[in-house]
Amino acid sequence: MIYGAECWPAKKKHTNKINVAEMRMLRWMCGYTRKDRMRNEYIRKKVGVAPIEDKLRESRLRWFGHLNRRPIEAPVRKIELLDFAHVQRGRGRPKKTWQETIRSDLSYLDLDKNLVTDRAQWKQRIHVADPT
Repeated sequence: MIYGAECWPAKKKHTNKINVAEMRMLRWMCGYTRKDRMRNEYIRKKVGVAPIEDKLRESRLRWFGHLNRRPIEAPVRKIELLDFAHVQRGRGRPKKTWQETIRSDLSYLDLDKNLVTDRAQWKQRIHVADPT
């Protein structure tokens, strides 16, 4: 369900829809329905899975770390150097960018961009353990 999610600039709407779909699957696995009125936290604890938004954040930051450890000449990193100032945007609110999502993820976990170079520490800081 979250294959390739590390590249999405996920909005709350997207995260909520994925969360709802995941909870339906977890309820089905446990044999509960919405009529049983079991709390999501109870079902997550019973199955032993972390919240999907934490897993999405972990995958985005893992990809961010991978990108920033690449040399600047790498094709993946050349995208950062592109200048989109000449592109005409439409009216209304600007679309949420992947960089904005990463900035909010970094601030949520109180991480620094420069920590990416130390792979072991970066992996330890972004890892979301399943509650077992």
